[in-house]
Amino acid sequence: MTQVLEQKQFTDRLLPWILAVGGAVGLIAAFVLTVEKIALLRDPGYVPSCSINPVLSCGSVMKTPQAEAFGVPNPLLGIAGFAVVTAAGVSILAGSRFARWFWLGLQAGCVFGVVFVHWLIFQSLYRIEALCPYCMAVWVVTIPIFWYVTLHNLRQGSGPWRRAGEILTRYHTVVLIGWYAVIGLAVLQAFWSYWITLL
Repeated sequence: MTQVLEQKQFTDRLLPWILAVGGAVGLIAAFVLTVEKIALLRDPGYVPSCSINPVLSCGSVMKTPQAEAFGVPNPLLGIAGFAVVTAAGVSILAGSRFARWFWLGLQAGCVFGVVFVHWLIFQSLYRIEALCPYCMAVWVVTIPIFWYVTLHNLRQGSGPWRRAGEILTRYHTVVLIGWYAVIGLAVLQAFWSYWITLL
């Protein structure tokens, strides 16, 4: 019981930092992608700063329909979403406490974000066949933001939800590391023929 309490206290202290720092990283990445997208719209021959090689190529990703999945450039969604996340994290660090409805709204946004990010991961690996470094930064921060908001909300629930939250909190780092490992292996597999040329 003591170990569960310690893990809960640790993740509670960790959550505002993940929201603030992760949100800021995502916000910066979305902002840079927006600037690059505008430059590409002005000049179709423009080579984005994150187009490094045939695999790490933002330009290849930006020119696809997937880059505007909802009719507007995806980074604009990121700017809006990550601004909220960053503000929430900073507010909690400053001592603010939010009502249950706020956490449920944040949970809904995080679910949308993590599902959308995984759809983009699939599209990047198996349809576009190129990786955008700034997009990958968004992948990296969206997952823990979703994960720790979910753990927080489960623990605030009752009955089986609360118990599930307590159990998952014990293994919070294991789940996160495993999650990243699966994505890392997918990236290795999808571009294996290119990676081996670098050896």
